[in-house]
Amino acid sequence: MFKFGIENIEQHLDLFKDKRVGLITNPTGVDSSFKTTIEILFEKTNLVALFSPEHGVRGDLQAGVHLDTYVDELTKCTVYSLYGETRKPTKEMMDSIDILCFDIQDVGARYYTFIYTMAYAMMACKENDKEFVVFDRPNPVGGLEVEGSILDLKFRSFVGYYPLTQRFGLTLGELAMMYNKEFEIGCKLHIVKMTDWKRYYHYKDLNRHWVLPSPNIPTTDSLYAYLTTCYFEGTNVSEGRGTAKPFQMFGAPWMNADLLIKELKKRNLLGVAFRKTYFTPMFSKHKDTLCQGVELFVTDINTFKPVATGYTLIYLIRDLFEEFKFLDPYRPGGNQMIDLLSGNDDLKTKRYTLDELLEKIDKDSKAFKVKKEGYHLYEI
Repeated sequence: MFKFGIENIEQHLDLFKDKRVGLITNPTGVDSSFKTTIEILFEKTNLVALFSPEHGVRGDLQAGVHLDTYVDELTKCTVYSLYGETRKPTKEMMDSIDILCFDIQDVGARYYTFIYTMAYAMMACKENDKEFVVFDRPNPVGGLEVEGSILDLKFRSFVGYYPLTQRFGLTLGELAMMYNKEFEIGCKLHIVKMTDWKRYYHYKDLNRHWVLPSPNIPTTDSLYAYLTTCYFEGTNVSEGRGTAKPFQMFGAPWMNADLLIKELKKRNLLGVAFRKTYFTPMFSKHKDTLCQGVELFVTDINTFKPVATGYTLIYLIRDLFEEFKFLDPYRPGGNQMIDLLSGNDDLKTKRYTLDELLEKIDKDSKAFKVKKEGYHLYEI
């Protein structure tokens, strides 16, 4: 019978005996009956502090919104922000605890910020001689599939800090093990494993409801779209933020969707279908402006290649529409967002043909797949 890591806490209570406990979590930190990890640790341990990633402990903040330290109403625990000026827990924060726990549902994409919140927390534990516990959860897009380019550290950022592929095929517990050894964090790490999770499982294979980990990943369908269309964040094409289907719809006021879909059909992309659509974002890019665009439907998660599909979209849209452009860096002299998301500047510079670039990411995928197998905690 499948269980989340937090549902196996009873076998690990000795880890928390006589210790002040801190917890990094968000609304996805729940058991099968939606009891939160905050409640569980508050009842079973000496929970004294909460640490908030992007979007907040209770999930009440949109992307990019920063928050300050405050007191949680239900537990009276201090809540420290790890998204804003402080990404890594400070010595002052760490002095208030003996052991720091992490329980967040990941989405399996290199550019999702929670996996770097975990990395920085592990660094803080190493620096302050504290223990770190991961309550493991599934990789919702599977533990077998790997796809993408290995991050070039010249483009390191909070949406890509370590040399992973965009789709890395590890659970957070396994990823923490890779961080600890491969990337030499070296903290005192404990993984509270799941029960009966298989590598070939996708979230749809589990008898569990999906709790959105952030406002724009509302369904399991949006997971695969996110791996495909997040690159539009680095362009003047809307990635669907401010619509009912973020990342599943993309477009712009100047886009000719019929022309794009005609070219997409020539590529014979597997496991995906496209439909012309119109939408008006309520916020974010092209707010209150009618956009013509495309709705993406994943028809077969086993054959679909989201990264290759995303790269194909960028290449085709750039060639078809003279209005298309990559956005400038957020800060003068910084890297452009498209490079941070793709992990190098190959996609932007067009130094390769599309087929050459897809062959290059296929080689990176195979190389990373071999490396990551050394950190598997779960069988096929």
